[in-house]
Amino acid sequence: RALIEAKTIQEKKKLVDISAAAETFAKRQGMSEEVQRAWHEFHIDTMKLLGEALAETPKAQGGKTYHKTPTGSISEPVPTLSDIGISKKVSMVAQKLAEMPPEQFEAVREGTKTVTQAIREVEHSKRKAIKLPTDGKFRVIYADPPWEYGNSGLDQYGHAERHYPTMKIKELCALPIRDISEDDAVLFLWVTSPLLAECFEVIKAWGFKYKSSFVWDKVKHNYGHYNSVRHEFLLIATRGSCTPDDKKLRDSVIPIERGEHSEKPDEFRKMIDEMYSSGSRIELFARKPATGWKSWGNEP
Repeated sequence: RALIEAKTIQEKKKLVDISAAAETFAKRQGMSEEVQRAWHEFHIDTMKLLGEALAETPKAQGGKTYHKTPTGSISEPVPTLSDIGISKKVSMVAQKLAEMPPEQFEAVREGTKTVTQAIREVEHSKRKAIKLPTDGKFRVIYADPPWEYGNSGLDQYGHAERHYPTMKIKELCALPIRDISEDDAVLFLWVTSPLLAECFEVIKAWGFKYKSSFVWDKVKHNYGHYNSVRHEFLLIATRGSCTPDDKKLRDSVIPIERGEHSEKPDEFRKMIDEMYSSGSRIELFARKPATGWKSWGNEP
């Protein structure tokens, strides 16, 4: 009855909070499997309900974003997730559940798969459907892989996979990048400090050799386990002979204030265009199309 009667996002969010607390309480008190399963199912149902509502709600774009009522009149500003009291991670998981195919959703609801496993399964099937180009090879390859850190914590609305579906090192190595690379090609590969050692497996599997790197100084700090992290690496690797067309030497440390999670500044793509002014180019795991570039990824 509560699911049926909940109309507003705030009411649906309240059901999510109640069901999450009840599920946790049932586990900690050692209640019967039947009771624990019932609360788990109810929590997943409430998350899906919230996700459906969020998907239909106009998105706040910053500042005062107004939306029209069915009669055409202007109503109050569109509330942000923060205004509603919903975190970005809960919003993402809820909307992923709402759009999940019935088979995966029921597996999560029944507890045979975690949310993380179901989302990975769905996203990997999408990725397989997006084929790498077969109509030519590329001289310039720019990649920002969705590295898996092994600490996603998604089912508790943790940090790694709440922003995008990740890939294991073996999955990245298996991508047929060799097949789309020219004999003389260059790879620009984004990687963070925790995965610096592992990324060389990917570079080798793709048929490249490491040459040098740029450091992106993000200006703003991010939480880290050993230090306050404010940088990321853009590694340069080549196949055959592929030195830059432009012989100008650029500073290896580039300070640009970071934006959205994992979003890379356009300045780096422009720099690559200047360094390598000729040849076909592709951006792997691209988030948006770019002039003069082929794009491959889930989001374009």
